[in-house]
Parts: sequence; structure tokens; C-alpha cells
Amino acid sequence: MTTHKTGTHDQWLKARLELLKAEKDFTRRSDELARQRQELPWVQINKGYRFETDEGSASLADLFRGRSQLLVYHFMFGPDYAAGCPSCSSIADGFNGITEHLANHDVMLWAVSRAPLGKLQAYKRRMGWTLPWASPVGPDLN
Repeated sequence: MTTHKTGTHDQWLKARLELLKAEKDFTRRSDELARQRQELPWVQINKGYRFETDEGSASLADLFRGRSQLLVYHFMFGPDYAAGCPSCSSIADGFNGITEHLANHDVMLWAVSRAPLGKLQAYKRRMGWTLPWASPVGPDLN
């Protein structure tokens, strides 16, 4: 049996309006943190990172595919894993529809995981995904 508090409509409305103020404050704080994150200094990457992709070997620059921005989702799927992380998999379920939208905004999206490419490809087929997925060559990307 539930022990959830019950009350009148007026009590609910008063509590809801108080919560709405807190939610709006939280949103403003989140927006400010996002602004600060965007202002972090950029760091030039000089390391020659390599990746295995469906099209073969690729450099970090190749992953941009001519776009000005690259979004890399570090999908937790290690070499010893039997399947991808359940939370990452749930998030990736939404990537199929967003990749074309991002491309229209000059952004390329890749999932990157440490598992071998063949393992990633099999999981991708099993899940019905079309997102580009790469496996880094070497252990130091993460």
C-alpha cells in the first residue's frame, strides 16, 4: 500500500507553483553552466589518433567528413564486453534520427568504443542502428 501524501487541489497548486520556481531556477543555472562550458578554451590536438571504421582506417580529421564540428559519443563497449552498455544503448537508440539533423547543422556524429570493429558492427546490426561507429587504434584515446 502506498504512503504517498494526499491533499486538496489548493495544496497541490501551491506546492506545484513552488516547485515550478525551483525548476526555473535549476534551468537558469543549467543554462549558465552550459554557457561556461562553451567558453572553455579549445586545445589543439596534435596526436595522430587512428580509428577503424566501416570504410577502413581513418584519422581523427577523417571523422569530420568535411564538416566543421565533430561530436564523439564515447559508447561504453570494451574489448571484453559481450554487448554494449545498456544506458549507452538506450541513448544510441535515438541517434539514427539525429545524425541527418546534425549533418544539416555542419556537425558529424560518431560513436567510439574500445571493442574491436567487428564486435561493434555485429552489435550495431543486432540493434538496427545506422550510426557511424569507430574503434580507436591503440589504448590512449580515452
